[in-house]
Amino acid sequence: MNRSPIIALDFPAPDDALGFLDKMPSGLWVKVGMELYLQNGPDIVGRVKDRGHQVFLDLKLHDIPNTVGRAMEGLARVGADMVNVHAAGGREMMERALDGLEAGTPSGRKRPVLIAVTQLTSTGEEQMNLEQGITGSLMDSVVRYARLADEAGLDGVVCSVHEASAIRDACGEEFLKVTPGIRLAEGDTHDQKRIATPADAARAGSTHIVVGRAITQAADPAAAYETVKRQWEED
Repeated sequence: MNRSPIIALDFPAPDDALGFLDKMPSGLWVKVGMELYLQNGPDIVGRVKDRGHQVFLDLKLHDIPNTVGRAMEGLARVGADMVNVHAAGGREMMERALDGLEAGTPSGRKRPVLIAVTQLTSTGEEQMNLEQGITGSLMDSVVRYARLADEAGLDGVVCSVHEASAIRDACGEEFLKVTPGIRLAEGDTHDQKRIATPADAARAGSTHIVVGRAITQAADPAAAYETVKRQWEED
């Protein structure tokens, strides 16, 4: 994977998402999430890839191991370049997810990258303690999930920038740290709690950043993308 910023295509309709991409440079990394995928089906992945982009299919699977394994076998044929699960599903579920991807990937095609969500960037420590019943610090929970994903053979995790350095220490430089919640310094935080700038992410050890509304809702999305990319690559 290259280090290009991943643009979150948080649009409900394919015409909106594809219209946006038609105004952008070619060869991007983009994220197709549940809203766009579930309302439009797997065809949206092919239509994005036909435009020359790579796709992170962000469905966050979390179910019993057999179900996730079979689902991943099917998703491997959709054509996404990266997919994810929830680490909270456990080691066996993550292992079966990886097995399913490997079994479903067509001959001659590279297996999609598989990463695990640790704690959502919309989750705060108090919420984790009170609602999830997980005691201790948010950092401890995220690093524990990252180690579990590493032990299961996954390629990396989704985490916030604030945990990237600790995960690098625990799981190594090559273990992917994909960090959403990225905003430009002057931008709105929206519904994220654990946010950072592209430069913050680079300094913290993120290997990839996911940027949504700071680009997609900008007056000039192509210019905003270049600003994010420059800040991300310069630090």
